[in-house]
Amino acid sequence: MEVIKKIAEMKEISLCLKREGKSIGLVPTMGYLHEGHLSLIKTARRENDIIIMSNFVNPLQFGPKEDFATYPRDPDRDNKLAESAGVDYVFGPTSEEMYPQGYCTYIEVNGPMVEKMCGKSRPGHFKGVTTVVLKLFLITQPDRAYFGQKDAQQAIIVRKMVTDLNVPVKIITCPIVREEDGLALSSRNTYLSSEERIQALALPRALSAGRDMILKGETDPLKVKQHITSILASSPGIRLDYVEVVNGDDLSDLSAIKGKVLLAAAVYVGKTRLIDNIDLEV
Repeated sequence: MEVIKKIAEMKEISLCLKREGKSIGLVPTMGYLHEGHLSLIKTARRENDIIIMSNFVNPLQFGPKEDFATYPRDPDRDNKLAESAGVDYVFGPTSEEMYPQGYCTYIEVNGPMVEKMCGKSRPGHFKGVTTVVLKLFLITQPDRAYFGQKDAQQAIIVRKMVTDLNVPVKIITCPIVREEDGLALSSRNTYLSSEERIQALALPRALSAGRDMILKGETDPLKVKQHITSILASSPGIRLDYVEVVNGDDLSDLSAIKGKVLLAAAVYVGKTRLIDNIDLEV
């Protein structure tokens, strides 16, 4: 495995691989790898000749009061895990390499899918996401790019960007990986104290209760949303950010639960913001 830090070098490697007819799978990450990231790499390994993993904590997707400075980082550990999972190249640029002095170009998807959920809570977040993702696509030239279902809104917005801009990349969304007790794996889980870790279980528990309502025949999205909200609001240590029951393809509002449905929520446990979701077909 090779670790590449310069854009020009990564571009040259990618172009050479494409000329050789190799298929490239890209796994974009912000590092501090866990089993969720490794599941993306393993899926990509099965479907492509070459795997490139980016490891870049993108400053553009953090607000001024968010945790960019304290976001967990351990590139040496990440490189060992990436190599053991089958990554061929790690692209790990600095912020200055990606956004040199005078940088002023941004990519932004507009509309309802960006304005709700994490887009409402974190203004400008997805502008940072789409900007860095498109740059990564142009640098690494992947045939396929792999995203986790935990960041469902992100994957949907990236897919919309790719469609609208005719980017020749297939977006693959892979299932959420959870701890045995149901908590979705996240790099931010490391922020939680032992007590907060237990309190955080209210998030998957509430979403599962909403799913169970649907599977038992409930078709009113407002009732499901209210049920999830009531569980979270009454759970110790939980501060609610949002709950949504929306179309699982484009995040549009539902008049009735039918087709692909996404149950999504974000909460604060102490100072840590956690997101989770369940998608299902009705």
